[in-house]
Amino acid sequence: MRNQKILRYLSIWSRAVRIRFLLASIIAVVNGFAISIWKNNPFDPVYAILTICGVVCLHTSVDLLNDYWDYKRGIDTTTTRTKFSGGTGVLPEKLLTPKSVYFTGILFLILGSIIGVYFVTVRGIVILLILLFATLSIYFYSTNIVNAGLGEVFVTVKGAMIVLGSFYVQTGIIDPTAFFVGIIIGLLSACVLLVNSFPDYEADKNKGKRTLSVMLGKDRASKVLPFLITLVYGMIILGVAFMLIPYYALFSLLSLPLSIRAVIRLIKNHDNLNELVLSMADTVLYSRIIGAVTAASFLL
Repeated sequence: MRNQKILRYLSIWSRAVRIRFLLASIIAVVNGFAISIWKNNPFDPVYAILTICGVVCLHTSVDLLNDYWDYKRGIDTTTTRTKFSGGTGVLPEKLLTPKSVYFTGILFLILGSIIGVYFVTVRGIVILLILLFATLSIYFYSTNIVNAGLGEVFVTVKGAMIVLGSFYVQTGIIDPTAFFVGIIIGLLSACVLLVNSFPDYEADKNKGKRTLSVMLGKDRASKVLPFLITLVYGMIILGVAFMLIPYYALFSLLSLPLSIRAVIRLIKNHDNLNELVLSMADTVLYSRIIGAVTAASFLL
């Protein structure tokens, strides 16, 4: 009986931290490592493990704090939860208390920051600047940043910083390829965030959360997705053309049918929850494929 309670408790917390969504940050970190290896730099496995742990802690923190603030605002209690949107449901279902979720989010923020401080001591001011951006933006993401309508901008910058920071930890230098790939990874996160905001449109609008779909309206916001996707594929093609990234990265274009399908579903059916779920699934899938193929291209 006790073991069952422990397993149930762990299951609830794994749901709260959205384990499957941590893959986005892990892919970003791996891209930074892969670029470092491609540039023939020595690879430090201890630094790599610490980097992954730090980034996972910070990612977990932003998700927990976002769950907390969306619940406090009443968003998660008035929207329909899906596999990709509407929060984790642990607070509306009273599986955890708001206080425990908030303080666990702060704990992960502190743990991630401690690892970051270690890298500041060995790599210097660049990591300090990245760490300051990370800690401040994570804490204020669900309030000030979202209220200013900068959610998509934040995740784009976050993706770029993760790739650049992971590369810098290994090499101690700033490289245009790491920055270029970081923007690609960040834009993919922006695509996911944009599509995932549509099912919560009414709740976000009523509770004052200024997502891009709320600010622009569903119709106009849905047309931002093809722009972001075109930018991603265009950057990959240009990166190969200018030898910033290996030509193997062009295999990521095989995800094009998924992205086209996601766009069509979003534009034509942005009021249909079932179609939105399919569009969100396609968006998550092609973003993971592009990120993984890009990382693999540096290792081949």
